[in-house]
Amino acid sequence: MAPAAGETAYFQRGSLFWFAVITLAFGYYTWVVFWPQSIPYESLGPLGSFTQYLVRRHQSILRNGYWLAWLIHVGEALYAMVLCKSKGITNGQARLLWTLQTFLFGIASLSILMAYRPRRQKHS
Repeated sequence: MAPAAGETAYFQRGSLFWFAVITLAFGYYTWVVFWPQSIPYESLGPLGSFTQYLVRRHQSILRNGYWLAWLIHVGEALYAMVLCKSKGITNGQARLLWTLQTFLFGIASLSILMAYRPRRQKHS
């Protein structure tokens, strides 16, 4: 779908490496917070021992940190919407993609948008 006349439709997908790291980390964090009894701690080596320590001694901090992380992602997504407007990205689909990508992957997406420098058109 081509942007309408006068619309700016800049969008760049982030690094697959960082998306994979973030997905795996958030997946593991979700597993730890909601189903800690099903984690094979012994099979995970030092990560398992550390996770088991956190689950036994700091469960409320883990749960609060989990929801805080999602809240931060919501804030980053809202900031991405504002940033799109300030950088002149007017295409609705591009804005939606930036918002969703930033909500799911946080700073890995937002940093790309923050680094974007739109071309300034010369007025003659």
